[in-house]
Amino acid sequence: MTAESVVAPEPEVLAAFEAAKGFMPLREGLALYAAAAGAAALGFPLLEVGTYCGRSTILLADAARAAGVTVLTVDHHRGSEEQQPGWEYHDPTVVDPEIGLMDTLPSFRRTLYRAGLEEHVVALVGRSPQVAAVWGGRLGLVFIDGGHTDEHANGDYEGWAPHVADGGLLVIHDVFPDPADGGQAPYRVHQRALSSGAFTEISVTDSLRVLRRTGPGI
Repeated sequence: MTAESVVAPEPEVLAAFEAAKGFMPLREGLALYAAAAGAAALGFPLLEVGTYCGRSTILLADAARAAGVTVLTVDHHRGSEEQQPGWEYHDPTVVDPEIGLMDTLPSFRRTLYRAGLEEHVVALVGRSPQVAAVWGGRLGLVFIDGGHTDEHANGDYEGWAPHVADGGLLVIHDVFPDPADGGQAPYRVHQRALSSGAFTEISVTDSLRVLRRTGPGI
């Protein structure tokens, strides 16, 4: 338990979070908010990989608003592997009827508008490695919640973890040590971060892991 864990969003922010389309449970959302509130105090932007329809972005943006920083959220908005037709997490309501592909960007924009948080978020529409390649600044927090293949999870880590500022946070979602509970790519990235010597774990909430940069590299 850290001092940041007592920080909680206002009821209207929680209501917007719970009304938004997405997959993050409330307990993990509260842990993410606490991490974001602490990291935002460093004065650097907060970055999320994997926007979907903006459920977790609401919490990051509210924490950023309070500290006067900005949230960057990266997604191509065509859906990850498990969100495609025929898969468990597919939602036909976010398919563009004209082209037949997923497009979660309109839902995301509506989510932010309804929460009153549009001006605190910059949406970066593109693939994570391409966006990371042109990003040059430091970040107070990187939240990895994108594609769950090893290729994508490692790409997100390699692209964005180097930008976590000293004392900043790396947050990884869907970390399941037991393969029976879920895919292993986020878990393997989590283990990679710990073994690097660059990050130290500071909190565990269900499948959400929060690590602090305590050394150089990744």
